[in-house]
This record gives sequence, C-alpha cells and structure tokens, in this order.
Amino acid sequence: MGGFSLWHWLIVGLVVLLLFGKGRFSDMMGDVAKGLKSFKKGMSEEDAPAPAPRQIETTPAQPIPPPAAAAEPTPAATPAPDAERR
Repeated sequence: MGGFSLWHWLIVGLVVLLLFGKGRFSDMMGDVAKGLKSFKKGMSEEDAPAPAPRQIETTPAQPIPPPAAAAEPTPAATPAPDAERR
C-alpha cells in the first residue's frame, strides 16, 4: 500500500525510454555535463584576480602663455592751442 513495486518502476522506465529514446536521453545528459563544466569554468575565472586597468599615458600639459600686454597707446600729435602760437 503506498510503495511502488518492481513492475511499476519497469513501466515508468519503459515510458521514459519511449518518450525520449535512448539516443535523445544520452544526448541530453551530455549537454547537461557540458553545461556543468562551463559553469565550473566560469566560476573559477571569476575567482581569479582581474588584471589591473590600463592607464592612458599622457604628456604633461604645457602651460598656456599669458596674453601679451597691450601696448600703451602713443599720444597722438595734438596741435598746439592757438594761444601758444600767437
């Protein structure tokens, strides 16, 4: 009562083989094994230290020269006042 007999397990196994077939079942198990291997490989790569980030080499910045001082305007030749000429 409640337990499966040998006949029940044989029938279940036969149904599974009919549904999946012998070749299809072994292919599925091979795919599962490949998936596990790639998962383990990915996990081991994650544990490895990451390479240091590369730094960009730059040349030192050249200082910007100060703007040239504006030349002082030369006084324009102004004519002498008329009073001085007389």
